[in-house]
Amino acid sequence: MEAILQKAELVEKENIGQLHFPQTEVVTDEAARKLRLKDLSDATILGNIEHNKVKIVFEDDKSVKYTETTIWAVGDNNIVLKSGITIPLHRIHRIII
Repeated sequence: MEAILQKAELVEKENIGQLHFPQTEVVTDEAARKLRLKDLSDATILGNIEHNKVKIVFEDDKSVKYTETTIWAVGDNNIVLKSGITIPLHRIHRIII
């Protein structure tokens, strides 16, 4: 995981709305997708109760990126950050708590 984070570009959450997200899934391993959902659930609890920030490693149509913020909600298709900013679940590589 550290290797993907090392090549990831930092993006401020306010700029995420300007990114384009393809429809393809970035995590092909079923076990890794289950871990992603568990980590998202844990991060949402931390975000809502403790206002803890997490690193979200994701990929737009150009490259791997990350942001460090709180996750307010997880829906069927997206996560919701502060100010209603969303990232599609299928474009998230990993959550680092």
